[in-house]
Order: sequence, then structure tokens, then C-alpha cells
Amino acid sequence: MAVSTKKQLPKVCRECHRVVDGETCVICSTSNLSTDWSGYLVVIDPINSEVAKKVNINLPGRYALKVR
Repeated sequence: MAVSTKKQLPKVCRECHRVVDGETCVICSTSNLSTDWSGYLVVIDPINSEVAKKVNINLPGRYALKVR
């Protein structure tokens, strides 16, 4: 009999779309988080990134493209 292990989805801030590890966003200080999101963007250098400029990201980090 196989044991079912459910993978827990990371939570995403509904305000800034940043993927967070805890229960509050370190950027917004909000606890308004969601597990219903899609698209994954990792920004390393937001100053030189055209994609980061397009989606208005100013800080490096992990982001979701769409949060519901």
C-alpha cells in the first residue's frame, strides 16, 4: 500500500506577488496570502531585467505571475 504524501504549495502575497516561506510577507508585512497562484518568476537582477521592469518588480526574489 502506497503512502500518499501531499506536497504543500508555497504561499504568495496577494499584494506584491512575492513567494513567502512564513505566514507574513517580509516586504508588505501583510498576512493576506494565497495558495491559489500560477506562473513562477525568479528575479536576480531587477535593475537590468526587462521582465522585472515589465511587471514592476524592484527587488530580487521569487514571484508568482497570477494570484487568485
